Amino acid sequence: MNYTAATRVLTHVGAMEMLRAAIAKAEEIGQPQCIVIVDAAGDVVAEVRMTGAKFLSRKSALTKALTVASAGTPTTAVPEGVRPAIAAATGGRVTGLPGGLPIRIDGVLMGGIGVGSGTGDQDVAVAEAALRAVGAAI
Repeated sequence: MNYTAATRVLTHVGAMEMLRAAIAKAEEIGQPQCIVIVDAAGDVVAEVRMTGAKFLSRKSALTKALTVASAGTPTTAVPEGVRPAIAAATGGRVTGLPGGLPIRIDGVLMGGIGVGSGTGDQDVAVAEAALRAVGAAI
């Protein structure tokens, strides 16, 4: 019986590269964003609130990142009909808002990225740019 397992983690260097790419995309589209990156256990690895981003969007970005790190699927995969119940059961720690994407490299879930402060499409575009920067699946 195995009592240990090998794991892979996103390094701080990878997280910073993701932030750099996300910020560049947000600047390109002219929408300051809150960007939060968590590891597979939901611990924050890196985050930024760009100048001009809505400060309450930091909370939604964190919730998006936590949702995808836990579920392993984009936030929009949370079924519409159960979103209020799941949000209530988790104390608001799960959301179906767009802008949360899993960080999956070579099939391994390494965490999640949550982006907030723009439209849903803008949030997703910024998250996708971050994933591309480290070769994560989109």
